[in-house]
Amino acid sequence: MTGNIEVSWFGALCDDDYEQLGVVREDLLSSWEHCADIVARADALGFDNVLLPSGYQLGIDTVAFASAIAPRIRNSRLLVAVRVGEMWVPQLARQLTTLDRILDGRLTVNIISSEMPGETLDGPARYRRTTETMDALRTMMDGRHLAINGEFLRFDIDPPRIATDRTSPPFYFGGLSAEARDAAALGADVYLMWPDTTDEIRRTMDDVSSRASAAGRALSFGYRVHVVVRESSQQAYAAAAHLIAAVDEEEGRRIRSRSLDSQSAGVRRQAELRESATNDGFAEPVLWTGIGKARSGCGAALVGSPAEVTEKILGYRDMGISAFIFSGYPHIEEAERFAEWVLPNLPHGPLDAG
Repeated sequence: MTGNIEVSWFGALCDDDYEQLGVVREDLLSSWEHCADIVARADALGFDNVLLPSGYQLGIDTVAFASAIAPRIRNSRLLVAVRVGEMWVPQLARQLTTLDRILDGRLTVNIISSEMPGETLDGPARYRRTTETMDALRTMMDGRHLAINGEFLRFDIDPPRIATDRTSPPFYFGGLSAEARDAAALGADVYLMWPDTTDEIRRTMDDVSSRASAAGRALSFGYRVHVVVRESSQQAYAAAAHLIAAVDEEEGRRIRSRSLDSQSAGVRRQAELRESATNDGFAEPVLWTGIGKARSGCGAALVGSPAEVTEKILGYRDMGISAFIFSGYPHIEEAERFAEWVLPNLPHGPLDAG
C-alpha cells in the first residue's frame, strides 16, 4: 500500500494523562480546560484527526465536549467515541448530525459496543445490538427513513431534518472476539486494532477482510498505539523506563482493573503480548509493551528515534493500515515531539473511508 495515511492524536477525556504512569498530577486530570488544550494543540500541530474517547466512570461526555470544542478547531477532524448501549438511536443520530454540521463535515465516529450502565449483556448479544445500532444510525444519518424490526431496535421513523442532505460520517470500530469482527464486517468502515506483532496483525487483517468480503463489503484498517519518540534510541528507552518507574506490579493490577473492558478479548491479548515480550519489554523491534504495565486497553508503544518510529509506521502502512491513532505522555508534550520529528516524514491526510 502507498499513499496518504490518516494520523490522529488522542484527546485524553478519560483521566489518562500523566508525566509518570500511576502518579496523579492535578493539572493533567481530565477537565474541560486541559482536554480542550490537548485538542486545540493537536489541531495546530497538523494532526488529521483527534480521538475523543469515552468512559462511563472516568471521563467527560464526548458529544457535549465535541460540540464545545468544534468551533475552536480549524482543520482536524474529530473522532467522537459513543457508547451505543447507553444511547437512544434517534437522539444519537440527531446529536451527531448536528455535530457534523458544526464541524462542516469533519466528524468521524468511534462506535463502542457498550452496555447500559447497570446492565449485564453477554458479548454475542451486545455485538448483535451494536450491529443493529450501526445500521440504524447510518440509515438516519444518511437522511433515509428507518424501518427496523430487529432483536433490539424497533423503529419506523423519518430521519432528523438536518440529516437530509448529508451522508453518514465513517464509523471506526474495534474488537478482537469473533463476534466483534463480525460486527465490524457488517457495519463499520474502519476496523481499529490495538498493538500486536506484525504477524498477528496480518492474520487479524486477513480474517476481518474475509468476513467483510463475505458480506459484500470492504474495510479500511486502523491502528491505535502509544509513542515515545526522542532524538536517539537511548533517550527514548530512558524516557520509556521513566514513564513506568513509579508503578509496581500491585499498583499496575489496580490501574488495569479500573476499566469496564478489563476482561475483554482485546485486553486479554494485550496481556499475552506483554507476557511474551523480552525482558526489556519489546515484543518486536520498536514495539514496547512496558506501557501496558499500568494501562487496560491499548498496551504497547512505539519507542525509538524519529527514524525508527517513522520506519515502523511506514511498515504498517505497507501492510495496508491507513489510519493511526497515537498518544503519548504527557499528551501535549509528546504530540509536539511527534509533530516535529515524525509527522513531516509521513504522507498523511484525512482518511476517505465513507
